[in-house]
Amino acid sequence: MLTQREILSTLEMLKNENLDVRTVTLGVNLLDCASHDPAKLKKKIHTRIFHLAGNLVSACNHIGEKYGIPVVNKRIAVSPIAAVGAAMSSSQLVDVARVLDEVAAAVDVDFIGGFTALVEKGTARGDMALIEAIPRALAETDRVCASVNVASTKAGINMDAVLLMGKAIKRAAHLTAKRDGIACAKLCVFANIPQDIPFMAGAYLGIGEADAVINVGVSGPGVVKNAVDRALETQPGLDLGQISDIIKKTAYKVTRVGELIGREVADRLNIQFGVVDLSLAPTPNVGDSVGEIFQSLGLLSIGVPGTTAALALINDAVKKGGAFASSRVGGLSGAFIPVSEDLNISEAARQGHIGLEKLEAITAVCSVGLDMIALPGDTTEETIAAIIADEMAIGVINNKTTAARLIPVPDKKAGDSAYFGGLLGQSTIIPVNNGYNPNPFIRRGGLIPAPIQSLTN
Repeated sequence: MLTQREILSTLEMLKNENLDVRTVTLGVNLLDCASHDPAKLKKKIHTRIFHLAGNLVSACNHIGEKYGIPVVNKRIAVSPIAAVGAAMSSSQLVDVARVLDEVAAAVDVDFIGGFTALVEKGTARGDMALIEAIPRALAETDRVCASVNVASTKAGINMDAVLLMGKAIKRAAHLTAKRDGIACAKLCVFANIPQDIPFMAGAYLGIGEADAVINVGVSGPGVVKNAVDRALETQPGLDLGQISDIIKKTAYKVTRVGELIGREVADRLNIQFGVVDLSLAPTPNVGDSVGEIFQSLGLLSIGVPGTTAALALINDAVKKGGAFASSRVGGLSGAFIPVSEDLNISEAARQGHIGLEKLEAITAVCSVGLDMIALPGDTTEETIAAIIADEMAIGVINNKTTAARLIPVPDKKAGDSAYFGGLLGQSTIIPVNNGYNPNPFIRRGGLIPAPIQSLTN
């Protein structure tokens, strides 16, 4: 039974601390839409998504108003288009992306994910066509997001695919050069991608999922920060173990809110409820920053010595609190560190407190990886591929999900600013060591073998 004090604290979270349900994401299975006829394929996709998602936004808004808890983003995730459209050419898959964009606009969702290929061990014909289509697909649409899984602990790292993604990112940036390469902000390269992510740009509906499923992404970095601040005001001598316990209790409350909303939406739409993703996902708004939590813990800024240890504490506490609150936990579930989307982290990058090397280091203990990082426009495709490979290695060796969302900003250099707008925010462009030099290591290609810890059978 909740005490009066706990109820009042939850109300305070909603009123003053940016507690919200960051996203309700509807997963839609498109596998049985497959056809050798491009026209039939596109029609089936449009019909299926419109039928299932037509009432998604209204249901989220109604339930959000009912409980006074805003659902900030409504999204759709579909089966990997590389599988659904395996018979299509690259240009035909660009047309499929346009259909996805049209139906997303028709049902008024913010993003639609699933322009996806899974190539951790090899690249099939459909996968290759999709990867070739990604730059145009993202440049010529507004709401379509893409993801490519190039590595897993069981398979190793597909270095041929890594290089292809370096090329795709450079091409996508070039096609949207007038908008600071914004197409790249809708593209994630993964190791160990989960099948039930509600967050973009990685969301897709996995092969093992139901025909339709509701996954929820909660967020509350401002809530966590304020909980820590309140505790330290009354008890300044709290140690890190005690602070961890406070974060766990806060994550519990946030997760319960997310599950309540998710189950209500699922019931209203008569769709299966999937998982709650526990991730602390920041926004560019003041008071809604993961970076500010580090300052509450006693660090000058994210990026200074102690950052990795602090992030490990936060990430672990969020997972433990959320797992106690729900038996349906999934997705990424941890702390995000998207540079441009977090006002505090973006400022730390501008002041030089955090660079690419430290960002890579802390991905060993956080939820995702190198996220929303603006790079100089002259960074070569080989260097981008090498940065991706480094990040994939962290995920593969540690048996965790890692990802890279890198944006080489055309015609801009380190220290300049890139502006992406809205939820994507803005960021200072981070320098890359030797970013313009050739990289024969990456050109070797092949497969970096799976680590010994993959032999768990």
